[in-house]
Amino acid sequence: MRKELLPVGYVTSMNEILGDASYDFWDSYDSPRTHGLRLNRLKAVHDADNLKNLIRQFHLTAVPWCDSGYYYDDNERPGKHPYHAAGLYYIQEPSAMSAVELLDPQPGETILDLAAAPGGKTSHIASKMMGQGLLVSNEIHPERARILAENVERMGIKNTVVTSAAPDQLSRRFVACFDRIMLDAPCSGEGMFRKDAAAIAEWSHDHVELCASRQWDIVQEAYHMLKPGGTLAYSTCTFNKAENEEMVGHILKQYPDMELREMKRLWPHLERGEGHFVAVLTKSAAGVVSQNMESLSTNSKLPAKSRQSGNQPPAQSALDAFLDWAKQDIPGFELSGGRPILFGEELYWLPVSEGWDWNDQQLKGLKMPRAGLHLAHLKKNRIEPAHALAMSLKRDQAARSWDLASDSAEVAAYLRGEVLSIPSEYRGWTLVTTDGLPIGWGKSSGGQLKNHLPKGLRNPK
Repeated sequence: MRKELLPVGYVTSMNEILGDASYDFWDSYDSPRTHGLRLNRLKAVHDADNLKNLIRQFHLTAVPWCDSGYYYDDNERPGKHPYHAAGLYYIQEPSAMSAVELLDPQPGETILDLAAAPGGKTSHIASKMMGQGLLVSNEIHPERARILAENVERMGIKNTVVTSAAPDQLSRRFVACFDRIMLDAPCSGEGMFRKDAAAIAEWSHDHVELCASRQWDIVQEAYHMLKPGGTLAYSTCTFNKAENEEMVGHILKQYPDMELREMKRLWPHLERGEGHFVAVLTKSAAGVVSQNMESLSTNSKLPAKSRQSGNQPPAQSALDAFLDWAKQDIPGFELSGGRPILFGEELYWLPVSEGWDWNDQQLKGLKMPRAGLHLAHLKKNRIEPAHALAMSLKRDQAARSWDLASDSAEVAAYLRGEVLSIPSEYRGWTLVTTDGLPIGWGKSSGGQLKNHLPKGLRNPK
């Protein structure tokens, strides 16, 4: 891309920021954009043959700042491979992997990803949490929240609740609740210019100032949701100072109990990536909580729904029916760190973290495209296991599984939604896998495997 095609104001701004280094920066625009994928630790890939196959097939090379990140070449198409459908990896720009590495989430914590779609940083956080604790992943725009929920499902994440709310709506519910907050702030996207012509067309000084103003509004809500002693990672994929260093300066000036722990820039002329900014700040452990935390952490029961079974809460009745089914069909499956929640005929497992649970005040009116792990659909008093449940399993947890080679015609047919042939001794719900990795359910009977891959996830025929 020629520098002459970029906005004059942007070119002037970058020349001022970089000085003599700007020559190398502009030269980087003549280089191909970078492509990366990040392995999903929840799929136990680091010691698996799948990883060796993946590295060989896509000629992967390591991303230096992320131990689960890899570059792949422009002519490769890992998004078309069955391993992508199996959630073995998430396709993510390599520079963006730096943000969660610096946030350093830990198993068992209560964490918020405040502007989470499409799910790159959420899936990275969840991978590091290893299924322990609670991750609230929020996206204000409903359609983007739906995509976020689908990616959480594909990656087999059990302990994540996807919400769709404005930051101020969340902060009224979750005062000082989170150990760590990831804020990948909506920005002017200067780091996307090599791959997105629309980002170039939208750029102006006024747009940069508008983004900075919106970012400040979100930052203030994030501050109120962060626990004393908690950690905030603020990141953007843009280069100007107004949305980066100056925003960090505003935080430190407005909130004296916030301390800058680390600030890092990745530049496309210095590193193999499109560029990213990350600042990690901590909140003083002596910070004052402005609301009665006891009322926010009270373990209160959910209001009863229309489905009743004697005096037993409907969600618990549904869970009991699911567990009876699970004993037979997924005997290796266990639930922990949560409680059941029922939305109409859909049963979810709502995750909690140690010492913290949801209460009615937090749940009432909160839009949740995914209320934790989707366990089952309740169909006329019978259990139909959810796709999300299949994606969260390991092969040996299912009573019946049918494995398809990742390079076979059969796995391609399954991903198109077709019926497969299967030995006649298979009867009932069967976990379909590719090279041992779950990709969905089938129901076996009479030598056929009826396809239960959701229609919206099927490849075109």
